[in-house]
Amino acid sequence: MPNKVLFCATVDYHFKAFHLPILKWFKEKGWEVHVAASGEIELPYVDQKFNIPIQRSPFQVKNVEAYQELKAIINKNDYKIIHCHTPMGSVLTRLAAKQARKHGTKVFYTAHGFHFCKGAPIMNWMLYYPIEKVLARYTDCLITINDEDYNLAISHRFKAGEIEHVHGIGVDTEQFKPVSEELKRIRRENLGYQADDFILFYAAEFNKNKNQQFLIKVMAKIKDSIPNARLLLTGEGVLQTSCSKLATELGVDHMVEFLGYRKDIVNLLPMCDIAVASSLREGLPVNIMEAMACGLPVVATKNRGHIQLVKNNENGFIVNPEEVELFSKRLKELGTDKVLCKTLGKNSLRMVKQFSLLTVSMELHSIYSRYMLRDIDETKDQYNRAYI
Repeated sequence: MPNKVLFCATVDYHFKAFHLPILKWFKEKGWEVHVAASGEIELPYVDQKFNIPIQRSPFQVKNVEAYQELKAIINKNDYKIIHCHTPMGSVLTRLAAKQARKHGTKVFYTAHGFHFCKGAPIMNWMLYYPIEKVLARYTDCLITINDEDYNLAISHRFKAGEIEHVHGIGVDTEQFKPVSEELKRIRRENLGYQADDFILFYAAEFNKNKNQQFLIKVMAKIKDSIPNARLLLTGEGVLQTSCSKLATELGVDHMVEFLGYRKDIVNLLPMCDIAVASSLREGLPVNIMEAMACGLPVVATKNRGHIQLVKNNENGFIVNPEEVELFSKRLKELGTDKVLCKTLGKNSLRMVKQFSLLTVSMELHSIYSRYMLRDIDETKDQYNRAYI
């Protein structure tokens, strides 16, 4: 019988978007791979998939049903390793795996950004901190993806078996990469942009945290000094309509484009000049890593994820979330200084290597392998005690 590993998250798209290389690695090692999440997406490298009704909100009654289903699946399948992701997916999985851990199952949890952090609302600390602190006891390996979360888990003495740090979930630098000036010009023309347009790019869901209103206000500040500036916003969400209205009210609706959900970001990013990011809270944002891999400088608001990736005057600029004027000033500097733009972009390319898919995969492989070897050693010890 092959060893079995179970991956859990709130929704199955999480695995399609971020974790296929790890599923593939386990398959290549001869493991049987199972996935439990809400959704019916077909995933490669998966032997069995469970559609579990996990809800994003902790107050949904359906999460009780999801917990019961998860517990039954875990107790039935004798998993060697369970790796959970996303807030509710990880809460329910670690509770459901309590009995299995007594029989040797190892539970991994990747925190993609604690909801409690510097500057977070006090309610986040009151609600999420106690939950994570308690559930750390039922976690054999807690994996963090930024320095602040790692240091917080250590300093607050989270009682996980081990606490590790990896460089995010990895960006595919073979897919996201710079293009020639000629190809950039052709792509712009095909989409109706001019060769000399100053194109800014931000990919994010339209919600309060992603804070697109901030960028629209910035566009109003630079519309006279950089009239050829264009802000491309991809994504959907509840605040998209209000953002569109704000652009009209501020007289920049001709400079801000709402592109909706896109599957061609890999083609859009390299034709742009600057990546911008306005979110209030991030773990370690993939959108910035993708932009860096395409050789773009970045101007972003200050939070724990952004400061991990963007260094002032090295590959871009970090600005406090309320500083519309300073953010505008940084964009004006880049918009009028092509040499500076190229220098910062080259630095982005150099700096993103530590966050590449290859690097992160090797970090995870190392962590998994240690547990696999440890499991083999424990089995040998049990055999020796029984027969020698």
